[in-house]
This record gives sequence, structure tokens and C-alpha cells, in this order.
Amino acid sequence: MTDVKIKILREGVSIPKYATTGSAAFDLTSASSEPITVPAGKRVLIPTGIAISIPQNTVAIISARSGLSYKKGITAANGIGVIDSDYRGEIFFSAANISDEDYTVMPGERVAQMMIMPVLSANFIVCDELDETDRGEGGFGSTGKA
Repeated sequence: MTDVKIKILREGVSIPKYATTGSAAFDLTSASSEPITVPAGKRVLIPTGIAISIPQNTVAIISARSGLSYKKGITAANGIGVIDSDYRGEIFFSAANISDEDYTVMPGERVAQMMIMPVLSANFIVCDELDETDRGEGGFGSTGKA
């Protein structure tokens, strides 16, 4: 378990928690004091009311909640959100509504999930040849049916 400092930035915001002992991610909630409508086919930033300090060589990844995404079409506008270890501002969820109906997020509603993961930094070495593999340069369906 890793210690993560959290700063509460808005009134009424709860400390995030894992739903079960086996949960890989914890839920983020809307910290808006008013309902926020995410129009069909549009994007909206939803405040979470928290800032965090995670250890160096880690990253916080924000993703959509599977149920909200499947049932209502609310997903992460950029696929996933990346919170770098040196960012100290408020965390927002960039929500996209991929459904045909507007969706209203209520104050305190769980809107996204976040997991903290290790990061390996790359030391790039320019070379003329790369290591050989069985796959080689095959991509975009080269290993079988897409």
C-alpha cells in the first residue's frame, strides 16, 4: 500500500475509498454543488474537489466507471486521464457523452475511477537495428482475426 496525500478543495467532498478489498481503482465523485448536464455527443469537465500528491515514479490513471459508461454512455473524453506525480491542482474528470441522450450528473455522484500505478521512465538509445522477434514488424491484425 502506498501513502497518498490528499487535499480537499471543496465543501462536502469525501475522501476517496475503494469499494471492495479487491478493487484496483477507487471512485471519484462530482464535487459540483449543482447538477451538471453532459449533453449527448458533447464533453464537460467535472470537478472532483480533490488534489493529490502521489510518489515520484507513479501515475494516477482516471478512467470511466464501467456501469456508467455502458448504461448511460458517459466515458472519459480522452480515453484515460493521466495525473502526473508532480501535478498538484484540482483533479477534473473530462466526461464525454457518447449516447443519444443528455445525462445529468448529480452532486456527489460517482463519475470516474482512479488507480495509482508505477511508471518506468525510458532512456532512449538511438540505434540502427532493433532486437529480432518472431512477430517482427507485423501489426494491425497480423496475429489473426481483428
